[in-house]
Amino acid sequence: MLKDLENNFSVLEKKIVAVSKSYQNLNEKYLELDQEHEALKMKYEEERKKNQVLAEEQKNIKLYSAISGNPDHNRLMKNHINRLIKEVDYCIAELQNSGL
Repeated sequence: MLKDLENNFSVLEKKIVAVSKSYQNLNEKYLELDQEHEALKMKYEEERKKNQVLAEEQKNIKLYSAISGNPDHNRLMKNHINRLIKEVDYCIAELQNSGL
């Protein structure tokens, strides 16, 4: 009976060691993946900022093209002018309402 208990204890000890090693391996893998995740988040933010800059540049290029007389972008220019006129009208109305 004592021998059976010793065998069971030995088997249990081996299993505990194996589980402990597995836990350590998983913990190391988790740390690696966490670092990779942080690096990817930073890369994503950089790419998102580049994308915003490129989108703004594209918008400006279209506007410059419309200003220079490109017939493909006439509608864009008209919309931009209308937006500016509305903004000026709003400012004038605000000035009139404030009594200036």
